[in-house]
Order: sequence, then structure tokens, then C-alpha cells
Amino acid sequence: MTASAPVGATSPGRGHLRIHFTADDLARIRIANGADPMWESVLSMHLLQTQRGARVFSGWRKESRSRLGSSALPLLAINPAVGSFPDFLTPSVGTTDLEAGVDAMLSAPRRRIRAELDALSAVPSMRPWMRAVADTELDAMTELGRLFRSYFTTAISPIWDTVVAQVEAERRRMAQTFLAGGPEEVLTRVSSDSSWCPPVLEISYPVDRDLYLDGRGILIIPSYFCWRDVVTLIDPALPPVLVYPLRTPFTASGRPVRHGGDDRELSALLGFTRATVLRALETPCTTSDLGRRAGTSVTSASQHTAVLRRSGLITTTRHGGAVVHSLTALGAALLRASGA
Repeated sequence: MTASAPVGATSPGRGHLRIHFTADDLARIRIANGADPMWESVLSMHLLQTQRGARVFSGWRKESRSRLGSSALPLLAINPAVGSFPDFLTPSVGTTDLEAGVDAMLSAPRRRIRAELDALSAVPSMRPWMRAVADTELDAMTELGRLFRSYFTTAISPIWDTVVAQVEAERRRMAQTFLAGGPEEVLTRVSSDSSWCPPVLEISYPVDRDLYLDGRGILIIPSYFCWRDVVTLIDPALPPVLVYPLRTPFTASGRPVRHGGDDRELSALLGFTRATVLRALETPCTTSDLGRRAGTSVTSASQHTAVLRRSGLITTTRHGGAVVHSLTALGAALLRASGA
């Protein structure tokens, strides 16, 4: 069966993923160029079908379900939240461009698509359409592409700037980790319970599995919508990838997740709104997202970021057409000291 990691497995049956490296593999570790719209879409569909990550994704889930209605049902039928899901939905091209990803998905070999869909169980009403996709019938494949683009536009586009900003911030942290500790340190960062015992990286996983890289290296993809477990492709013949969840808490819509502390001392120091703005930057975001998180106008958010930037608490960088704000080490230390 060619399908992706069984992300729906429950804890009693948990095992470990053991990734076997050679010296060539360590030299060929790559970090994704940015947020991957195919992986983010596919993994978000799992969250849409479940109540996982309620503290983080409940607002996004409610809004997306309302906007999508029944239009996403065919996609969800071929991308179940429990068990394995087809590899061809997440092409190994590792692209940040939706159209390139959709084209690669639709161009997967017929034999592979059929094998991966045959491994799934489907509700009777969806079986004829799934069979048409498995047979790569032109109308069915055209509809699959349309559904995928429509899903991205409806459920992902409204928060895509935030997704891009947070993944980019994680890529910067990974780059710093590499400079400080080399590839081995990067590998141990992908999971809080990973262990590196050369030449094997072992990570908690829904099932027991060994992945041999055999000199091909591995593409590491930080993901906004990846929840709890790392994900990798099942088919050992495909280029190896390892998708891992961002560690920083956030909400897909609304304010960042809090772990405690009421920020009274921080508010006394900075003022209530400015303290709220600083707290909202526990995860990097654009000015418009920051205004929404902090419950203030974009103009007000921009004014407060200017003050916080001059104080050395945040930094502002341009990513594509967006201006993204993030905490400096001093800003993060101040939040920790305030009891977060």
C-alpha cells in the first residue's frame, strides 16, 4: 500500500519511526523553501474532519466548515483523517506554488494513483467518483484539481499570510540551529521526543517503521497544520520527506494560545494594548494579522510595532509582499519573565 503516515492512530498502539542515515544523507538534508500549499491543505483536511487541536484550531475549523459546506466531501473521502492517506496528494516536488503542486498531483502515474486509492475505504456515494479518479479519467482528474484549488481558496487563503510567516520564522530558527550545531542538531529539533543515535534518528510515531535513506538525503518540511505527529511518505521509492509540526503555540484565527499568566506586570510596564501586541507576536505575523489578534486597528498595530521595534523587543522583515513582525531574543525573554 502506498499511503502516508497513519496520523489517526491512537496512543496505545504508538511506536517509533527510525530514519537511517548515511554520511551522504547528512550532507543532503534540506529544509523546504517555505510553506508547502499541498501539505498544508492535506493536513488541514485532517483537522477539519476531527476535533484535534481544539484550543488552536477551533476558530479556523468552525469558519472553514461553514464556508465549505458539502463541497469538500469528495476531497475528504480520498484524504481520511484516520489511517493512511494517499501519497500522490502531496507531490515530492516540494513546491511553494499551489498550481505547480496541483499539476504534479494530477500528473502522478495512473498505476500509483489506483494502488493508493484502492487501499482506502470509502462511503458508497463516493466510490464511483473515486473509481473514476483511480482510472485517471479526464473529467474526474479535472474535477479533482478544481476541488483542490477551491478548497485552498476557501479554507487556507484567508490565513495564508500567517501560515507563510510562521513557517518562515521556523525556517530561520532551523538555519540558526544548523549554524550552531550542524545537521544532527537540526534532526533533533523536529520533535520534542526525538533522539539521535548515529546513524539513526528515532521519533515517536503512530506505528513502528524503518526508513532507509540510502544516500538520497531528506527534505524536512515545517508545517502549520501538522498536528502532534511527524508525517512521512509510506512508499520507500519516493524521495524521502519528513513533515513536522511547529512548536510555537498559535491559533489559526484569533489570539495566540496562552499557557498561563495574566500579563498584569507586562501591562503595567508597556501599557495594556502594547503588551497585548507583544504577546500576540509569540508567533510572527503581518500587521493586519497582528491587528486582528490584538483586537486593534491596523494603524494602531503599526504604531505599537514601531515603538516595540525601537525598544529592541521585535524585529520587522519583508517577506515577498508582506511585512512580518517577530520577537527578538529580548522580547521573548520579557514575555517569559512575565509569567507566560
